[in-house]
Amino acid sequence: MGQLLSPPGPHAVHLCIDMQGLFAPGAPWATPWLERALPEAVRLIAHAPQRTVFTRFIPVRNKAEARGVWKAYYEKWECVTRDRVDPALLELMPALLRFVPRATVIDRQTYCAFANGRLQGFLDGHQVDTLIVSGGETDVCVLATVLAAVDIGYRVILAEDALCSSSDESHDALLDLYTKRFSLQIEVASVDRILASWAVDD
Repeated sequence: MGQLLSPPGPHAVHLCIDMQGLFAPGAPWATPWLERALPEAVRLIAHAPQRTVFTRFIPVRNKAEARGVWKAYYEKWECVTRDRVDPALLELMPALLRFVPRATVIDRQTYCAFANGRLQGFLDGHQVDTLIVSGGETDVCVLATVLAAVDIGYRVILAEDALCSSSDESHDALLDLYTKRFSLQIEVASVDRILASWAVDD
Protein backbone atom coordinates (compact mmCIF):
# COMPACT_ATOMS: atom_id res chain seq x y z
CA MET A 1 0.00 0.00 0.00
CA GLY A 2 2.64 2.53 1.06
CA GLN A 3 6.30 3.23 0.76
CA LEU A 4 9.15 4.59 2.82
CA LEU A 5 10.23 8.15 2.17
CA SER A 6 13.76 7.27 3.36
CA PRO A 7 15.49 4.59 5.48
CA PRO A 8 14.41 4.51 9.15
CA GLY A 9 17.78 5.82 10.33
CA PRO A 10 20.02 5.09 13.35
CA HIS A 11 17.63 6.55 15.94
CA ALA A 12 14.61 4.42 15.05
CA VAL A 13 12.86 2.13 17.54
CA HIS A 14 10.38 -0.64 16.85
CA LEU A 15 7.28 -0.12 19.00
CA CYS A 16 5.34 -3.38 19.25
CA ILE A 17 1.94 -2.62 20.73
CA ASP A 18 0.02 -5.05 22.96
CA MET A 19 0.87 -8.44 21.49
CA GLN A 20 -0.39 -10.15 24.63
CA GLY A 21 -2.33 -13.23 25.59
CA LEU A 22 -5.43 -11.06 26.10
CA PHE A 23 -5.70 -10.77 22.31
CA ALA A 24 -4.84 -14.37 21.40
CA PRO A 25 -7.40 -16.87 20.06
CA GLY A 26 -9.82 -17.90 22.80
CA ALA A 27 -9.01 -14.91 25.01
CA PRO A 28 -11.59 -12.27 26.03
CA TRP A 29 -10.31 -9.76 23.49
CA ALA A 30 -9.32 -12.25 20.78
CA THR A 31 -8.05 -10.53 17.66
CA PRO A 32 -8.29 -12.94 14.72
CA TRP A 33 -5.38 -11.43 12.80
CA LEU A 34 -2.93 -11.66 15.70
CA GLU A 35 -1.55 -15.04 14.68
CA ARG A 36 -0.98 -13.80 11.14
CA ALA A 37 0.70 -10.55 12.17
CA LEU A 38 2.84 -12.07 14.92
CA PRO A 39 5.49 -13.73 12.68
CA GLU A 40 5.97 -10.45 10.81
CA ALA A 41 6.41 -8.57 14.08
CA VAL A 42 8.92 -11.20 15.19
CA ARG A 43 10.97 -10.53 12.05
CA LEU A 44 11.23 -6.86 13.00
CA ILE A 45 12.06 -7.67 16.61
CA ALA A 46 14.75 -10.20 15.66
CA HIS A 47 16.37 -7.60 13.40
CA ALA A 48 16.94 -5.28 16.36
CA PRO A 49 15.77 -6.65 19.73
CA GLN A 50 17.78 -4.00 21.56
CA ARG A 51 15.82 -1.34 19.66
CA THR A 52 12.41 -2.84 20.40
CA VAL A 53 9.87 -1.59 22.94
CA PHE A 54 6.90 -3.79 23.84
CA THR A 55 3.86 -2.11 25.31
CA ARG A 56 1.29 -3.99 27.37
CA PHE A 57 -2.27 -2.92 28.14
CA ILE A 58 -2.84 -3.65 31.82
CA PRO A 59 -6.49 -3.39 32.92
CA VAL A 60 -7.53 -1.86 36.24
CA ARG A 61 -7.63 -4.10 39.30
CA ASN A 62 -11.42 -3.91 39.52
CA LYS A 63 -14.22 -1.82 38.05
CA ALA A 64 -14.39 0.38 41.16
CA GLU A 65 -10.87 1.60 40.32
CA ALA A 66 -11.93 2.86 36.90
CA ARG A 67 -12.49 6.55 36.26
CA GLY A 68 -15.16 8.33 34.22
CA VAL A 69 -16.33 6.48 31.10
CA TRP A 70 -13.86 3.70 31.87
CA LYS A 71 -16.31 2.63 34.61
CA ALA A 72 -18.91 1.75 31.98
CA TYR A 73 -16.20 0.07 29.93
CA TYR A 74 -15.19 -2.20 32.79
CA GLU A 75 -18.81 -2.86 33.66
CA LYS A 76 -18.97 -4.56 30.28
CA TRP A 77 -15.48 -6.07 30.47
CA GLU A 78 -15.24 -6.96 34.15
CA CYS A 79 -13.85 -10.34 33.09
CA VAL A 80 -10.53 -8.69 32.12
CA THR A 81 -10.00 -6.72 35.33
CA ARG A 82 -6.94 -7.93 37.24
CA ASP A 83 -9.10 -9.35 40.04
CA ARG A 84 -10.81 -11.64 37.51
CA VAL A 85 -8.48 -12.31 34.57
CA ASP A 86 -5.85 -15.05 34.37
CA PRO A 87 -2.59 -13.10 34.96
CA ALA A 88 -0.90 -15.14 32.23
CA LEU A 89 -3.09 -13.40 29.64
CA LEU A 90 -1.47 -10.06 30.50
CA GLU A 91 1.95 -11.36 29.45
CA LEU A 92 3.48 -10.99 26.01
CA MET A 93 2.82 -13.75 23.52
CA PRO A 94 5.21 -16.68 24.11
CA ALA A 95 7.07 -16.05 20.83
CA LEU A 96 8.09 -12.62 22.14
CA LEU A 97 9.31 -13.48 25.62
CA ARG A 98 12.74 -14.63 24.43
CA PHE A 99 13.57 -11.08 23.33
CA VAL A 100 13.25 -9.66 26.85
CA PRO A 101 15.31 -8.19 28.54
CA ARG A 102 17.16 -6.98 25.42
CA ALA A 103 13.84 -5.49 24.39
CA THR A 104 12.10 -3.14 26.84
CA VAL A 105 8.58 -3.63 28.23
CA ILE A 106 6.41 -0.61 29.15
CA ASP A 107 2.94 -0.96 30.70
CA ARG A 108 -0.02 1.41 30.80
CA GLN A 109 -3.81 1.41 31.41
CA THR A 110 -5.04 3.55 28.49
CA TYR A 111 -5.28 3.17 24.73
CA CYS A 112 -2.45 5.63 24.12
CA ALA A 113 0.99 4.25 25.00
CA PHE A 114 2.24 7.78 25.75
CA ALA A 115 -0.39 8.58 28.38
CA ASN A 116 1.57 7.84 31.57
CA GLY A 117 4.90 9.35 30.44
CA ARG A 118 6.96 6.16 30.72
CA LEU A 119 7.28 5.60 26.99
CA GLN A 120 8.13 9.25 26.35
CA GLY A 121 10.83 9.14 29.02
CA PHE A 122 12.39 6.05 27.50
CA LEU A 123 12.38 7.45 23.97
CA ASP A 124 13.82 10.78 25.10
CA GLY A 125 16.56 8.97 27.00
CA HIS A 126 17.56 7.05 23.87
CA GLN A 127 17.37 9.98 21.42
CA VAL A 128 14.66 8.27 19.37
CA ASP A 129 13.27 10.20 16.41
CA THR A 130 11.45 7.46 14.46
CA LEU A 131 8.92 4.83 15.52
CA ILE A 132 8.33 1.66 13.49
CA VAL A 133 4.96 0.44 14.73
CA SER A 134 3.50 -3.07 14.83
CA GLY A 135 0.85 -4.79 16.94
CA GLY A 136 -2.77 -4.16 17.70
CA GLU A 137 -5.30 -3.06 17.37
CA THR A 138 -4.90 -0.92 14.27
CA ASP A 139 -8.06 1.02 15.06
CA VAL A 140 -7.76 1.34 18.84
CA CYS A 141 -4.42 1.36 20.72
CA VAL A 142 -2.31 1.69 17.57
CA LEU A 143 -4.48 4.59 16.43
CA ALA A 144 -4.29 6.44 19.77
CA THR A 145 -0.54 5.91 20.05
CA VAL A 146 0.28 6.85 16.46
CA LEU A 147 -1.67 10.12 16.58
CA ALA A 148 0.05 11.03 19.87
CA ALA A 149 3.43 10.23 18.31
CA VAL A 150 2.66 12.54 15.40
CA ASP A 151 1.66 15.33 17.79
CA ILE A 152 4.96 14.93 19.65
CA GLY A 153 6.85 15.08 16.36
CA TYR A 154 8.06 11.54 15.75
CA ARG A 155 8.40 10.14 12.30
CA VAL A 156 6.03 7.16 12.25
CA ILE A 157 6.36 4.09 10.03
CA LEU A 158 3.53 1.56 10.19
CA ALA A 159 4.51 -2.03 9.38
CA GLU A 160 1.31 -2.82 7.52
CA ASP A 161 1.61 -6.63 7.58
CA ALA A 162 2.55 -6.66 11.28
CA LEU A 163 -0.63 -4.87 12.40
CA CYS A 164 -3.80 -6.61 13.52
CA SER A 165 -7.41 -5.77 14.31
CA SER A 166 -10.67 -7.54 15.05
CA SER A 167 -12.33 -5.51 12.28
CA ASP A 168 -11.22 -5.85 8.67
CA GLU A 169 -13.29 -2.83 7.69
CA SER A 170 -11.85 -0.38 10.19
CA HIS A 171 -8.30 -1.74 9.75
CA ASP A 172 -8.50 -1.04 6.02
CA ALA A 173 -10.13 2.35 6.59
CA LEU A 174 -7.37 3.41 8.98
CA LEU A 175 -4.57 2.40 6.61
CA ASP A 176 -6.33 4.36 3.88
CA LEU A 177 -6.62 7.37 6.20
CA TYR A 178 -2.96 7.22 7.18
CA THR A 179 -1.75 7.12 3.59
CA LYS A 180 -4.11 9.82 2.28
CA ARG A 181 -4.40 12.31 5.14
CA PHE A 182 -1.13 11.91 7.05
CA SER A 183 1.27 11.02 4.23
CA LEU A 184 4.00 13.43 5.37
CA GLN A 185 3.95 12.23 8.97
CA ILE A 186 2.88 8.59 8.77
CA GLU A 187 4.43 6.15 6.32
CA VAL A 188 2.97 2.72 5.66
CA ALA A 189 5.26 -0.04 4.38
CA SER A 190 5.67 -3.80 4.43
CA VAL A 191 8.02 -5.52 6.84
CA ASP A 192 10.16 -6.56 3.85
CA ARG A 193 10.63 -2.94 2.78
CA ILE A 194 11.41 -1.79 6.29
CA LEU A 195 13.98 -4.52 6.91
CA ALA A 196 15.64 -3.91 3.54
CA SER A 197 16.50 -0.33 4.52
CA TRP A 198 16.81 -0.39 8.34
CA ALA A 199 20.50 -0.46 9.24
CA VAL A 200 21.18 -1.07 12.93
CA ASP A 201 24.56 -0.21 14.44
CA ASP A 202 24.17 -1.24 18.09
